[in-house]
Amino acid sequence: MTAAAKSFFVKTTFFICLTAICFFAAGINTAKAQAADTSGVSFTNIPTAADSIAMHKKAQVAKATKAITHTAATDPKKHKSLWEIFIEGFLGGFAAVIMPCIYPLLPLTVSFFTKKAGSRAKGIGQSLLYGLSIIVIYVGLGVVISALFGSDALNALATNGIFNIFFFLLLVIFGISFLGAFEITLPSSLGNKLDANADKGGVAGIFFMAATLVVVSFSCTGPIIGTLLVDAASKGDRLAPAIGMLGFSAALALPFTAFALFPSALKSLPKSGGWLNTVKVVLGFLEIGFALKFLSNVDLAYHWNWFDREIFLSIWIALGALLGLYLLGKLKFSHDSDVGHVSIPRFFLSVIVFAFTIYMIPGLWGAPLKSISAFLPPMATQDFDLSPIPGGNTTTAPAQQSALVKKYAGSYTRIATRGLDAWYDYEQALQVSKELHKPIMIDFTGFNCVNCRKMEADVWTDPRVFNHLKNDFVLLQLVVDDKAELTAAEKFTSTYSGKQVTTLGGKWSDFEASRFNANSQPLYVLLDGDGNVLVDSTGKQIDPSPANYNVESYLKFLESGITAYKSKK
Repeated sequence: MTAAAKSFFVKTTFFICLTAICFFAAGINTAKAQAADTSGVSFTNIPTAADSIAMHKKAQVAKATKAITHTAATDPKKHKSLWEIFIEGFLGGFAAVIMPCIYPLLPLTVSFFTKKAGSRAKGIGQSLLYGLSIIVIYVGLGVVISALFGSDALNALATNGIFNIFFFLLLVIFGISFLGAFEITLPSSLGNKLDANADKGGVAGIFFMAATLVVVSFSCTGPIIGTLLVDAASKGDRLAPAIGMLGFSAALALPFTAFALFPSALKSLPKSGGWLNTVKVVLGFLEIGFALKFLSNVDLAYHWNWFDREIFLSIWIALGALLGLYLLGKLKFSHDSDVGHVSIPRFFLSVIVFAFTIYMIPGLWGAPLKSISAFLPPMATQDFDLSPIPGGNTTTAPAQQSALVKKYAGSYTRIATRGLDAWYDYEQALQVSKELHKPIMIDFTGFNCVNCRKMEADVWTDPRVFNHLKNDFVLLQLVVDDKAELTAAEKFTSTYSGKQVTTLGGKWSDFEASRFNANSQPLYVLLDGDGNVLVDSTGKQIDPSPANYNVESYLKFLESGITAYKSKK
């Protein structure tokens, strides 16, 4: 293989990795469990369900059933999310490697270890130490973030209004920085001091070399690190920031160590050039698009009703079209070099971007867009919806309805599933269940719950599931992150957590934690008209179901509740 061919192969590989990062960034959040909030005493200080559960265990007040406790304790989502955060960090680290601040340093750093160490074995040892130092520094940063916030505070970030607005602005600033408007850098004096210590040699010298890399590359890595830490912190797991930084630093350190082991592979790397800035700009577009999710979270939780689904999609479509034009060389930023011709990797990446953009366009008229539905605002926020009602052609008779006037209905038109007659108050649902002789399905949900949106878009739209929910259940949706204030008469001090509950979402989150010993959404619970968990033919309570994207399995869960309710009658 010629040198030119090798260069083309490696460069193409880089762009393929970048494409994977694009899709991963768009979809990584769809499989992460959502943390809940229990009391919500104010806009800026909202006690969490995790906090309530911790206090409850100390006081030994509540008595949860064994079946439900087992369900809450063995929720696989919590463990899986850490792996996803690690992979997200790992991909972010690879993206950082091909940034203009780091990529040109690869051959210089590897050459230092291979030529100035005195022997190949010593050079390999020093490169390994260098890579380990990079990992220690970044993981240390993640540990500091975890220590400063703690798991309870991290849980609150997911639904806290001020933090979500701050994250939105932060990511927009990072994106604008990547587009070339300005650079975010650490003080040059810090880099000079670290560089001076790196000249001392030995283990300490290599560590300070790694620290120097961290500082001087901050203008490129800072926005990526910030995005990762924001995303990890908002998941509410104490280990999440450290795990994210472990993945990021491992990917960043890997090339330095690998090329020290195989220095001849350096000859295959493409030369530094304008394509490095292209990578930076592409990530800038992704940062800005990713920021919109945090703004949408606040808009939904506080009922501002500004940021509808079609507005979200319109901005994404515009960003996608501009990114596609940029990749074809039709749009230039300040740091871009002239594009004499479009390379093959840029051409294929632009095809992918334009294809994704065209895919989103039908969403403006109500297409479900299932591959990204979890990331979008709920379908109910769509003002212009031409999509058919799921199961509309298979319903043989109209569902029974109660004449009871719904409480809170006006607040939830933006999350209501079209065609389903949902209720939003527990006491009313019990009354309707007795009136219509139907079991209750509680849907513990949230405005900011991506798994809830994915269930509604991917599972509830199945005609069989939809018709069961419409005809065979009283659907009770309890929104645990609603910041609407309770009236003075409705506010109370929780006997479960001992805290003052002042918001409607806090009321339902406290109910979920105290009654079902759970604090994640979605959670689906099947009850009879007296509020008792339904029992199957063997006398065992039907366990609450978390998010379950297998339609057949979810159908079995619903049908087991229908059978149990009928047998009880």
